[in-house]
Amino acid sequence: MKLAYVAFDKAGRQVASTVEAADTAAASETLRRQGLYVTRIAPEHAAGTATTGRRSLRKSKTRRVKDLAMLMRQLHALVSCGTPLVEALMAMEQQSRPGPWRDALAGVRSRVEQGATFAAAAEEYPDYFDCVCLSLLGAGESSGNLPAMLDRIATMTRKQLAIRNAIAGAMIYPCLLTVIAVNVLTVLLVFVVPRFGELFSSLGAKLPPTTEALLYISGVLRERWWVVLPALAAAAVSLKVWLSRPAGRRTVDTVVLGLPQVGRIVRNFATARILRLLGVLLDGHVDVLEALRLTARSVSNHHYAELLHDAEDAVTQGRTLHSAFSRSDLVSPAVCEAIRNGEQSGRVGMLLLNMADFLDEENEIVVKSLTSIMEPVILVLMGIVVGAVAVSMFLPLFDLTAMAQQGGGG
Repeated sequence: MKLAYVAFDKAGRQVASTVEAADTAAASETLRRQGLYVTRIAPEHAAGTATTGRRSLRKSKTRRVKDLAMLMRQLHALVSCGTPLVEALMAMEQQSRPGPWRDALAGVRSRVEQGATFAAAAEEYPDYFDCVCLSLLGAGESSGNLPAMLDRIATMTRKQLAIRNAIAGAMIYPCLLTVIAVNVLTVLLVFVVPRFGELFSSLGAKLPPTTEALLYISGVLRERWWVVLPALAAAAVSLKVWLSRPAGRRTVDTVVLGLPQVGRIVRNFATARILRLLGVLLDGHVDVLEALRLTARSVSNHHYAELLHDAEDAVTQGRTLHSAFSRSDLVSPAVCEAIRNGEQSGRVGMLLLNMADFLDEENEIVVKSLTSIMEPVILVLMGIVVGAVAVSMFLPLFDLTAMAQQGGGG
């Protein structure tokens, strides 16, 4: 079959083309041997149809994890009770709202009715079914244990959804405080500070440097807004374009991982995700090399993707998995020890999942602790900024009052 792919070469340049292969796994292996890091691969016609309806597709992507978790959980319940897969898919299709997700379910159900496997049918909709999900579906169908695989996928996606919701929920209040602080400062600079500037000009007061700086910033915002706003918009667009490129993402990944406390938190979250994906795949009897390859495609951090590719090369050469992970400072020694014990006992998948649960619990505690610290810090910073503006505006008035008292006394 002809597959369309998007990949990055060793120089960091993006490559988009097609390749002939039996399936996505074979195509990914072929491209990897050519030195390409695949980020997306799908049947050519599916990749073409995926570009239509971009607006509705973007909306569905924000709910993809939730929709997938709900689908797999309900399919597991239906299939476990003996419901044929086609009827279960039809039931899920009928209860879904009209839109791209329902169209995808209809397409999958139609292909399954025509005799295709669930994995092969879902493969045509890569925006909804990722490579890990497809691999587990294929393993479940080939082993005749599809209900168990559906349960594994549902559990994995629910965990991912819970982590995302925990992070989003924890950041709502700090982000709200930041927005309020920026708005308050903008109102002060645009509407309040100019009134003081007019007063100081009429009185001929000598202004301290901080007051002059505030008046200058206020004047720029009021008189040069037609320059400031386009400049901010251009900076935002330039930043977005730079972050969309491999070099930009790699730079950001390097900087974030190098930050004193933030880097450790990012490492813990990335490690937990990798361990969960690897654990689910290995526990689902997916080949180790294929599990590493699929996990690397599902990781957004370039450094961790390279670590997984190095681990894949190490396993190919006959070395153990923990030896490859122990050479990197991206993974803690405790995780490497868990992998070593799992390889010795032959239960790598289970140990990786247990370790991922442990890391997720720690990460949730860290996020809550950071949130509780960030809230008062933002409030204090907001008070300091507003107080500094107020003091800078009232200092000249204090000087004028002192001068008036001295003149009256003389």
